[in-house]
Amino acid sequence: MIVHPDIENYIHSLTSLPDPVLEEMAREGEARNFPIIGPAVGRLLVTLIQFGHVHTVLECGSGFGYSALWMALALSENARITCIETDEKNIERAKYYFEKAGQSHKVSFICGNALEVVPTLKQTYDLIVNDIDKEGYPLILPRLVERLRTGGMLVTDNVLRQGKVTGPASDPATAAVQEYNRLLAEADNLWNSFIPLRDGVGLSVKLSKKDKG
Repeated sequence: MIVHPDIENYIHSLTSLPDPVLEEMAREGEARNFPIIGPAVGRLLVTLIQFGHVHTVLECGSGFGYSALWMALALSENARITCIETDEKNIERAKYYFEKAGQSHKVSFICGNALEVVPTLKQTYDLIVNDIDKEGYPLILPRLVERLRTGGMLVTDNVLRQGKVTGPASDPATAAVQEYNRLLAEADNLWNSFIPLRDGVGLSVKLSKKDKG
């Protein structure tokens, strides 16, 4: 636990849900022991979308659609989110929840490995969310930056790994996240912030050549 449990509970007490379907999804996540971003990070994504006037979103590692639905609810009617997920069953669950929340018209799902799918995409995106298997983080970073428009934001989940990143890596996933964070910090075209919210959220803005100096 990165944040003291009392503080996290207090934050949750101040966090309302924009749609009751999200509560149903949270219950499914708990029943399946399936990790989700939770309402505090969900609200952060909504804030980024609303403040940044985001119209195009790419999410890599969508699970059964919890974080994607948070974002879809914040997007305008003509905005779009593309979700990449390896598990067809998760996609079917996500489609069910999107339909129930009346947000199906904003989303498209691609079943596949994001490491293979992202290079085939042609457009750039205002906001990209990275939540794939952690071992793939270092490999996918340059591919995501390429698909991110200048001035757009890359959001990465689990960048602190419950604090495990502060010491020698005890598992391949933590080692991969440490390498990913190092690559973020050393990239000359990214401006990074690491937020100790839930399991750690990385916010990276893609800079223009002029901004890079």
